[in-house]
Amino acid sequence: MSSSTSLYTKGPPYLPPTAPVGGEPTLKVDVPILTVFIVLYLISFLSNLALLRRNRKRGHNFIISLFLAWFSAARIATCVLRIAWAAVKTNVSLIIAAEILVNAGILIIYIVNLELAKRILRAKRPGVGWHSLLRRAFSAIFALIAVALVLVIIFTIISFYTLNTKTRSVAGWIQRAAITYLLVVAFLPIPLLFISHVVPESSKRQDFGRGSMKSKIFILTISTCLCTTIAGFKAGTAWETPRPVNQPAWYDSKAAFYCFGFPLELIILYMFLFTRVDQRFHVPDGNRKLRSYSRAG
Repeated sequence: MSSSTSLYTKGPPYLPPTAPVGGEPTLKVDVPILTVFIVLYLISFLSNLALLRRNRKRGHNFIISLFLAWFSAARIATCVLRIAWAAVKTNVSLIIAAEILVNAGILIIYIVNLELAKRILRAKRPGVGWHSLLRRAFSAIFALIAVALVLVIIFTIISFYTLNTKTRSVAGWIQRAAITYLLVVAFLPIPLLFISHVVPESSKRQDFGRGSMKSKIFILTISTCLCTTIAGFKAGTAWETPRPVNQPAWYDSKAAFYCFGFPLELIILYMFLFTRVDQRFHVPDGNRKLRSYSRAG
């Protein structure tokens, strides 16, 4: 047995024999890039926390700012783990943690987009948006997101702790199913916006936040399209046949990883900051109980 082969069978956990998306990070190439991303995510983290605190002092509650801060913090951790991976290439635990965070962190943005879409639907079509069936549907969607996340985490870990081909194949299929569902979730705000446009009005429109409804729809559409691109890349690579470490495909390259990941996420984060979604998408407290944006206070 060659030294390279024994390296991949030493464990558990075992180094993956297939090429990871983004390739193996290196100190020379990846660390400078990741350092820039850390700075950008840190600015987003601090900015969202500052907005959250400032708004709360004025009695203006916008919990989504906290979610965006959490996401920024998760991405800082992701970048730090990839830097650590570049420094200690044989530490499989670092690789596992980095892979999990890369796939799991973006779920926060998917959930934010769904919440924004729900607010638009409730405002434009209150009869549909506030219906109990839609509320239950959203509860089911969020529950399945949690299930998909757990499955991705569990079977990612399992794939690193076994050399059994059948077990790895099963883990791969379950991961593909979960990632495909998350692709559907990433795209879901678009059909919700379509429903808000085509369903006949059954009651008076309920305005919320600052700015026009068109601007809200435009912001959400851009965010959803970017998220769908990110999720589509993840799903596409998951469904491709894994390539050996020494024969990576184009989608395993660093260029593909950095083009279809962090930059698109940062566009979303900074678009949310510069367009002040905390003002545009704010809804009054108590709206869920009253099922109205206009009467809640």
